[in-house]
Amino acid sequence: MADDGDMLSWDESVFRDESVFEVDYLPETFHHRDDQLDGLQYALRPAVRGSRPLNAMVRGPPGTGKTTAVQKLFGELDARRGVRAVRVNCQVDSTRYAVFSRLFEAIFEYEPPASGISFKSLFEQITDHLTDEGEVLVVCLDDVNYLFYEGEASETLYSLLRAHETHAGAKVGVILVSSDLDLDVIADLDERVQSVFRPEEVYFSAYDESEIVDILRERVERGFRNDVLGPRPLDLVAELTAETGDLRVGIDLLRRAGLHAESRGSRTVTIEDVESAYEKAKHVHLSRRLGELTDPERDLLRVIADHDGERAGTVYEAFHDETDLGYTRYSELINKLDQLGLVDASYTSVEGRGRSRELSLAHDADVILDRL
Repeated sequence: MADDGDMLSWDESVFRDESVFEVDYLPETFHHRDDQLDGLQYALRPAVRGSRPLNAMVRGPPGTGKTTAVQKLFGELDARRGVRAVRVNCQVDSTRYAVFSRLFEAIFEYEPPASGISFKSLFEQITDHLTDEGEVLVVCLDDVNYLFYEGEASETLYSLLRAHETHAGAKVGVILVSSDLDLDVIADLDERVQSVFRPEEVYFSAYDESEIVDILRERVERGFRNDVLGPRPLDLVAELTAETGDLRVGIDLLRRAGLHAESRGSRTVTIEDVESAYEKAKHVHLSRRLGELTDPERDLLRVIADHDGERAGTVYEAFHDETDLGYTRYSELINKLDQLGLVDASYTSVEGRGRSRELSLAHDADVILDRL
């Protein structure tokens, strides 16, 4: 049994700065992404000179540094006179009106009225400001795939990319960020948008295990006190993170392992702390995605869990009984949950009735239901 010198007192912590392990923490150094930063800087460089920047398409699996790269470069742009750099989280703002409301808020530093203002008025106030002040606007539509899921992507991009035609002198550049590798962004846009959207493409590949160790080691040094987490537990965190391909899992795992060690009163994080924490940390991305669903989407997942593997028509009857929503809306919800990777909607042949979709959860039902 450890002596008292090895145990934390009630007012001590293994953490030096626990915020280092938060999802929205912006690291001072950004490892293993020099090529990607160079590609984005190339696209954005004209904005520094007062010209319209090149558009860019940023793709890559979740947790590969896409948002961090944009935030770092936007922080530098914001410090320059005559440039407005605004990142919009499309998971939250998934309609054209919501995107432009966020741009309005960033430019004027107050929210537009909740009702009574048309999109045209919102749009004109933004573009009038840009032309009057001679400012360049750089917009990042982060997780743009959510605009596609809602059928809002083409209209939103069309308004941004054609702003200079309706307001001479308006200079707007767009960066799209997507973690959905099955989404063909260009092909899924309207032809009128395709004709003007010719982006620079920047790809963020998954980190390999050695790169993950480098990145997480810096978090350990900044976030934990000296000698709290040694090489072996760090290697295990990196190995488990590499299996998921999502760096955010590793960052969350470090924090949870530290909290687990504290709950034991220990001054050090052990292999056992990492293994115990991993059961929760491995689902961090799934938990975040579920937390952003609407009530009807959550209701549908619960119904599918009760009717896993059954045909779409049977599932609809149960869903309609619970929500009173119609089949058109039900079909839209199925398509979105399928695109989000939460539901598998596969077509099968039904004798005498042609083809029908069978619906099942893409993750263990208990895992999803516990997080709804």
